[in-house]
Amino acid sequence: MGQLLALWRPKRHTGAMPSVQIKDVPAQTHAVLRRRAAAAHQSLQEYLRGRLIAEAASPTVEDVLDRAGGRAGGSVPFDVATRALREDRDRR
Repeated sequence: MGQLLALWRPKRHTGAMPSVQIKDVPAQTHAVLRRRAAAAHQSLQEYLRGRLIAEAASPTVEDVLDRAGGRAGGSVPFDVATRALREDRDRR
């Protein structure tokens, strides 16, 4: 048993990142993704990895609303806020 544990530990602590496998991707979807990866001069794996990282880094609408709901602030009537926004945009 001790030898088995000794063989298992080095593989477990290699620092390897988790993997994701997606099955049953429609052929047309796969073809489009392969073309996009090629256009970006990336392998399909590199392309999808980048897309997944970007997706995870972007907050969801729910995340943004939760953060906004937790903020304290004054209340400004809608027409006053829109007028101030319009004036600010017109100055640019």
